[in-house]
Amino acid sequence: MKKTLPYFIILFCILGSTANAQSPTTKKDIFPKGTTVYENIPYANDTLKKHLLDIYLPPVKKLSYPLIVWIHGGAWMLNDKYADMDYMANTVKLFMDKGYAVASIDYRHSTTAPFPAQIQDCNQAVEFLYENAAQYNIDDSRIALIGFSAGGHLASLLGLSNNNHMKAFYPKGKESKFKINLVLDFYGPSDFLTLNGFDDKNPKNPVTLLLGGPVSERRDLAKRASPITYIDKHDPPFLIVHGEKDESVNNQQSVLLSSLLTKAGVKNELIIVPGAPHFGPMFDAEFIRKRVLDFLDEYMK
Repeated sequence: MKKTLPYFIILFCILGSTANAQSPTTKKDIFPKGTTVYENIPYANDTLKKHLLDIYLPPVKKLSYPLIVWIHGGAWMLNDKYADMDYMANTVKLFMDKGYAVASIDYRHSTTAPFPAQIQDCNQAVEFLYENAAQYNIDDSRIALIGFSAGGHLASLLGLSNNNHMKAFYPKGKESKFKINLVLDFYGPSDFLTLNGFDDKNPKNPVTLLLGGPVSERRDLAKRASPITYIDKHDPPFLIVHGEKDESVNNQQSVLLSSLLTKAGVKNELIIVPGAPHFGPMFDAEFIRKRVLDFLDEYMK
């Protein structure tokens, strides 16, 4: 039998390798000249550094822009709102060129606040963008989510639970008013009960940190934190992208998500990227960008 490293070591090393590797200045350079940038906007009416977001408006000025909310990866315990942009630079440029605003959000890490803090923060950030759409020239009727790894999980969870009245997913139990038009999920976990290494009891296991204990001792919470729990026919369309050789999040997570969405009658497409690992420039390929644009054109009209 082939020996493999423990799941938490692989995930920590891979996702941690990008932590704090890029500065805000580097990220600004990814956006085209003339991009309007609003940085470090507090979205939760407090002073927490993890309750900030950035907004990028395309150089071509319009009265309003459809919005793509960017949710970074990092095992729920690493990175910030500038993460994942470096290796997805062409995709970022595509969004700007096609007239989409991008809002990149921070959320509390699992090392300081266990689940559901992360999804509460994501919902609160999107609600802030919805409520303040006019101030930032955002079209509040056209909102898409894009997430990577842990961010893919949060994007999927937000998109699927949006119509399920999960008061625990919102600050003070106050549900959102916004609706999600589309979810772009890049290699996010969809079911913690079948995720590789899900029952690793090491206290540094990312899922253990997220849930506040091993899955075997938090099965109900693990189910509540799993996006597939909330699938129904009223959910938004999904474009799901996963690496064939993902060594952190087994791509069967995305296969399962796609199959259950299809069973529920939800429009979705799954792309398994040949030879691709857990993250990196292979996900910025032209054929993937084309499908991303096709989905945006169809569901963000």
